[in-house]
Amino acid sequence: MGSILKRPKIVVLDGYTTNPGDLSWNKIKALGPTTVYEHTMEEEILDRAAEAEILLVNKVPMKKATLSKLPHLKCICLLATGYNNIDTQTATEQGIVVCNAVGYGSASVAQHVFALLLTLTNQVYRHNESVQEGKWSEHRDFSYYLQTIPELAGSTFGIYGFGKIGQQVATIAQAFGMKILATHKHPERDKRPGVEFVPIAELFSKSDVISLHAPLSNENKGIVNKELLQKMKSSAILINTGRGGLINEADLAAVLREKVLFGAALDVLSKEPPPKDHPLFGLDNCLITPHMAWAAKEARERLLDITVENICAYLHGQPQNQVT
Repeated sequence: MGSILKRPKIVVLDGYTTNPGDLSWNKIKALGPTTVYEHTMEEEILDRAAEAEILLVNKVPMKKATLSKLPHLKCICLLATGYNNIDTQTATEQGIVVCNAVGYGSASVAQHVFALLLTLTNQVYRHNESVQEGKWSEHRDFSYYLQTIPELAGSTFGIYGFGKIGQQVATIAQAFGMKILATHKHPERDKRPGVEFVPIAELFSKSDVISLHAPLSNENKGIVNKELLQKMKSSAILINTGRGGLINEADLAAVLREKVLFGAALDVLSKEPPPKDHPLFGLDNCLITPHMAWAAKEARERLLDITVENICAYLHGQPQNQVT
């Protein structure tokens, strides 16, 4: 892009998760005077964002009451793909451009999906602990295993939401020799060899592994409920690196306690951070990581680069990656 004469005031409201100190904000600072806050409470937004033309946010909520009191605000750039924390209707009404970052984390998230899957199937950490505790040294046989280990090759991997991340997950699953089923809004647009598109009920009943990758909306909130979960094979695994709200967590906790399915591996929950008494805590067949699938250093570098491009495009009057 050509040179930019205008230097807007830029404020980053919650920069810590994107850059906890191992990356640089310099590319963004080069575009205009920039203030970076690691964390911002909702009651601090108006004071910190009062003079900003461009806001960078990850999970800070931008509600109608807040947006209506920021007359200088012209653009919100999300340090994320999801934008359910932004009141997009109000932003549109006030002429505020909202741009997200698409595609930066596909490889990172897909990698984490299989880290979760292999943790449940091969139990590498548990076996290492067992060896370190002396169990192998005491064993009469040259080999042992703490549970039956399923082979991924030949099994069926179901994908709910076949966008960029879902497609990357499918590529890896196919490399393992797995069959792919998917449920997607645009099957004709995103069709590819070896992928069969099916209704969601069939996806849940036929898959050995199900991985959730659809964006959260009013239409699919809590879509993974008791009815769908009970369609799953008793040997099946549910993985969620998408949005916690896709799952009815009380229903999932109930079927896991009843051993209706083999297990679940979740990187996201409906409330983050979760309460200490969350119903899914303490279950031996539920693995939970702290919304970290997106966070490989290389992915966060791409995220910042896309954000720079989004800001430049806005400043040139040609916004990209717009969600409003």
